[in-house]
Amino acid sequence: MRRWWWTVSFLMLLTLPLDACTGGEVGDEETDPNDDGSLEVVAVWTGGEQQVFQEILNAFADESGIEASYEASDDLGSFIGAQIEGGSPPDVAMVPQPGLIQELVDQDALQPIGDDARANLEEHYAPIWSELGTFNDELYAIYFKVASKSTWWYNVNALQQTGVQPPEAWGDMIEAARTTSQAGLPWYAIGAGDAWPLTDLFENVYLHTAGPDSYDQLAAHEIKWTDQSVIEALSTMGELFADDFMPGGRRRMLQTGFADSVPMAFSDPPETATVYEGDFVAGVINSETSAAIGETADFFEFPSVDGGEGVVGGGDGAVLLTDNPAAQEFVAFLASPEAAQIWAGRGGFISPNQSVDIGTYPDETSQRIAEHVTGAEVFRFDLSDQQPAEFGATSGRGMWQRMQEFFENPDDPQEAARNLEADAARAFP
Repeated sequence: MRRWWWTVSFLMLLTLPLDACTGGEVGDEETDPNDDGSLEVVAVWTGGEQQVFQEILNAFADESGIEASYEASDDLGSFIGAQIEGGSPPDVAMVPQPGLIQELVDQDALQPIGDDARANLEEHYAPIWSELGTFNDELYAIYFKVASKSTWWYNVNALQQTGVQPPEAWGDMIEAARTTSQAGLPWYAIGAGDAWPLTDLFENVYLHTAGPDSYDQLAAHEIKWTDQSVIEALSTMGELFADDFMPGGRRRMLQTGFADSVPMAFSDPPETATVYEGDFVAGVINSETSAAIGETADFFEFPSVDGGEGVVGGGDGAVLLTDNPAAQEFVAFLASPEAAQIWAGRGGFISPNQSVDIGTYPDETSQRIAEHVTGAEVFRFDLSDQQPAEFGATSGRGMWQRMQEFFENPDDPQEAARNLEADAARAFP
């Protein structure tokens, strides 16, 4: 699972005055080097993803006559920062982290989204996506590609043999875990050795139990990690950490990464009935197991906790680093169903665009995931991805360390909350 973080070099670059970075006033068309009917786009996509995105660039060129060049970078923050410092930022960046977008906005490095893209957003997207693309009360991002981390994958035959139905509520899942485990098949595997599946699990529980407003406040450290809402979410999550619910118990899971956790549910015979993680589990099932998605492997939506709802996930947002009119036209194109349907038909892609024909997705499972995402009234970005890297995304530190510690000893959520708050207080200014 690829993750992207703010880097020290990027943050240092963004502290430079804007006129030193760009060589002119932002918004001054006379100083824009990219006003010749072409544009430059940068994203993290390589390999097959890059090939499909190139098809989208080609379709835009056919429609508009505007040629777009593409560059991939697996360290997007540093790349953009260096280009800003050199005075030649790309016109459009597909940014997968809201915190990075906020940093760019705070440094006046982005242009607001124009009227044509806004119109497409209002016509084709649920209102939540306008909210998620708005920073400092201005629309700066159009989300094009999204992922859900609110899916739970299961071995169809294993559940049938134990007489368990895919649970819709948290209490039902705890009962299902007891039933399958007592029948000799542990309920689930989780890649606790990588740590981030544990933070993803917590984020789903917290969104359901505390609600989206508290989720946003916790993400911004406007409420402390010692808040009762955090303790309650940790206590709820801890109900799932019984040793007999997992193959080899917590000790083995702490030695298991995400990629190795998935085949445990789909080996022959299976070691466990289910595995937790997002829609990208499907890729591992296809590449590492003989299970057939939609037949012997399937998913259910993250069970509702205390009646709460919502989807936790990630997404790539298109932002504008220049005032090139061609860039505005391209972002408007990305917000259209036409652009999204190109990638949707190839697979490995979910669009938040509600006007994309569900039948465009190549299989029933992808269609269900797309409906799960586009139909969500509450969608929140991965909370740990919104934190300073030292707290939210560093092995052996911050959230990753504290969630592993709590997983190992789930009997004291208060201590876990205190440790999380101590780390957060050091990370946030």
